[in-house]
Amino acid sequence: MKICYLDAFSGISGDMTVAALIDAGADAKTLIECLDSLETGASFKVEKTKRRGIAASKFHVEVEDTRAHRHLPQILRMIERAKLPDGAREQAAAIFQKLGEAEASVHWVPIEKVHFHEVGAVDSICDIVGAAVGFRLLDVSQVYCSPVNVGSGTVHTEHGVLPVPAPATAKLLSGKPVYSRGPEVELTTPTGAAIATTLAAGFGPMPPMRISSVGYGAGDLEFKEHANVLRILIGEASQATEATTVAVIEANIDDASPQMLGYAMERLFENGALDVTMTPLFMKKNRPGTLLSVIARPEDRERLCGLVFAETPTLGLRVYAAERRVEERKIVEVDTAHGKVRMKVSGAGFAAPEYEDCRRLASEKGIPLRVVLADATNAYLNKR
Repeated sequence: MKICYLDAFSGISGDMTVAALIDAGADAKTLIECLDSLETGASFKVEKTKRRGIAASKFHVEVEDTRAHRHLPQILRMIERAKLPDGAREQAAAIFQKLGEAEASVHWVPIEKVHFHEVGAVDSICDIVGAAVGFRLLDVSQVYCSPVNVGSGTVHTEHGVLPVPAPATAKLLSGKPVYSRGPEVELTTPTGAAIATTLAAGFGPMPPMRISSVGYGAGDLEFKEHANVLRILIGEASQATEATTVAVIEANIDDASPQMLGYAMERLFENGALDVTMTPLFMKKNRPGTLLSVIARPEDRERLCGLVFAETPTLGLRVYAAERRVEERKIVEVDTAHGKVRMKVSGAGFAAPEYEDCRRLASEKGIPLRVVLADATNAYLNKR
């Protein structure tokens, strides 16, 4: 499976994404032919440039009338009529749908009435469609994204001067890992945020992959602090140990009943916690207490923090980022005398029966759990 990693250390915009995809190997001539089929009247140019000594591509959309703006239904009709590769039309429409929902929420209007301002202009339409085409030309099956540098300071919009990130950008990146570093400018645009949040299967460290090509898409400005580029890495998914960024939520609790803590654990798992543990400890004044530890996806962090506050009497939490390593694994189903059992098999070949399958069979058949566990393990070893 071919995957793409968006390294947004200097933010992400639509034109940077298109340029980086071309720099990584997407055929510029074919991509521009697809954009011509939108019939916007725009012309396109790709040039090589440098940012802080790094060779990169710059994508230009040249159009005479930049004042014309379109509503979402008009844009979707343009995309539907255009001659685009399989999958690109659906991706482009999905990106605009997500962007429209964000704008509608920010301006408190129905999505059909959203006036897209800069986003509905020709250059932004071409950027989004060009990005969707570029991913298809590179045969990308899955997209991942780094934590996003949004920039800082203020940005001039049709609504006046607003803080960075702009309202639509902030809405789109809600629940995603973001940070601010570098000059006081807007580094991530609504268009770039919409592309990343619509297509990315996850945000965090680079997934396990064998890199086949790297592309750099240049931003408009040159910075002293870092190269103003979006880096895109294209490659095949590998069998290497998976590394992901997680949020760790902790609380020391000394005034909760066992029933309360048990219920809190159930609710945390139901709401997406990757793991929940409780460790006995002694707290101030020699009070016996419990260390509640929750491992969460970054996008679930705030929801799970709220759940800990709601379901336990704690008045404070510790939250920090950590790197989680996960062994490559697969599921293999085996037949036993009691029924089918799923086996979790690690990349090294070690296998363990799925507890819930064994528990269900033991209950249904009226036999000890350890018998089902042993039979499932033997069935897997014999099958292998």
